[in-house]
Amino acid sequence: MIWGKGAQLVPSKNKGTKERVTDKKKAVVVGGGLAGFASAAVMAERGVEVVILEKNHYLGGRAGAWTERLEDGTPFEMERGFHAFFRQYYNLRRFLKRIDPGLHNLLPLEDYPLFGPKGDPESFSGLPKHIPWNVLELIHRTPRMSFLDMMKVNKTRALQMFGYDPQQTYARYDNMTAKDYLDSLGFPPDARDMLFNVFAHSFFNPEDKFSAADLLMMFHFYFIGNPEGLIFDVLEEPFSTSLWQPLRRYVEDRGVRILTERTVTSVEMTSEESFRVHLENSNEPVEGDLCVLSVDVPALKSIMEKSPDLTGSPSFKASIDSLDVTLPFAVWRLWTDRPPSPKRAPFAGTTNLGYLDNISIYERFEGESRRWSLETGGSVVELHGYAVPEGASEEEIKSDLKANMELIYPEMRGVEILEDRFILAQDCPSFGPRMASLRPTIETPVTGLALAGDFVRLPFPSALMERAVASGFMAANNVMEPWNIRPEPIYSIPPKGFLSWLPTP
Repeated sequence: MIWGKGAQLVPSKNKGTKERVTDKKKAVVVGGGLAGFASAAVMAERGVEVVILEKNHYLGGRAGAWTERLEDGTPFEMERGFHAFFRQYYNLRRFLKRIDPGLHNLLPLEDYPLFGPKGDPESFSGLPKHIPWNVLELIHRTPRMSFLDMMKVNKTRALQMFGYDPQQTYARYDNMTAKDYLDSLGFPPDARDMLFNVFAHSFFNPEDKFSAADLLMMFHFYFIGNPEGLIFDVLEEPFSTSLWQPLRRYVEDRGVRILTERTVTSVEMTSEESFRVHLENSNEPVEGDLCVLSVDVPALKSIMEKSPDLTGSPSFKASIDSLDVTLPFAVWRLWTDRPPSPKRAPFAGTTNLGYLDNISIYERFEGESRRWSLETGGSVVELHGYAVPEGASEEEIKSDLKANMELIYPEMRGVEILEDRFILAQDCPSFGPRMASLRPTIETPVTGLALAGDFVRLPFPSALMERAVASGFMAANNVMEPWNIRPEPIYSIPPKGFLSWLPTP
């Protein structure tokens, strides 16, 4: 079955044919985010007894959600921030079909304008979906680039955006920063910011600390090599009610046990070649024949440091040690006494506007916020800063976000903030130069142990939520392979750009 216009089945070395395990097998999944749930679901569907251990009181990891209350006692669902469900997220969408077969909970956003400091936004609405027409149309419609500017562009370097190759691109460009690569193109500064800078920040990595090879992969995955187009969908209701509660019911119906507020400290191998997972403040470890570590980078490094049974291979240990987190990201949700102008899009990106990277008007797409807005006349607005400087204070970040929101949405000047919630976290993976060759894959030297998460290196283009789910599927396939179990299919976009045959300069 094809799950998207450009979906291609990723070849798998796992040729298993059995639908379910025949013996009683147990698996421990550490981490209750998308990657952990994806791996748990696949194993449970094939008859494995699974337990998920999650350190937080809520599920979802960086896509997590939980219930809070406004000052008047009204409950609401808080999240770690806005998430976009792109059409080429084939594996994520296949996962969601388990709980929403028609994907009716997804609402298309037909456009998301991109604002810079000089006013008029760029639009991604109505772009052709095929190369090179989508790129030519995007450049043609921007007022920030003339035909003369086009003639000055470094065409040899620019063509590399059309020639992504998973081997050649990383061999040539992983030692270069995204900033150096974009500077070398020779685009006018305004056009460079509006057309390219937003890509780097969208992955929480600043240009000067982001691999040019990873940037080129992102170009390929999200735009140039993506036959689905650049428009995305959003959930119509909060993540708690439309995603995590149904997913929890789905896996629990298949025998999965979910234990929250369980922090894993270490994992050891027993004499029976199974895993014993130790928990903080508990003398009762959790045991299993299989183990999937689907935690964030800081947690993974901490667990591995205290689990010598898992790091016997020097190269594997080096791959874990190479991982790092990027700059902090900020989420500031505001309940205001009045909404932005009706002409504002539900979601808008920004570039070169201080710490502000996007603005979401939640009542324009989410039911819970819409109901609150209709009742009060107010608005639920969320501001994101994807890569704020380390050490920046909450007061400084809020002041910057608010000032830049008012710069591009001047009608919000003087708005009364009735309530707010602020999140500042630093757990997004770094994709710095020279990291790709060291980055771990889902496979480990330990039989029955696999990694999953958006930090792993996969053999096809992917990122963010899609990489998390794809890696979860692959981790489950990997640990069940010795039992000849049928693997979960994995889909992706075309792995190479249409000019990948060009020599890499």
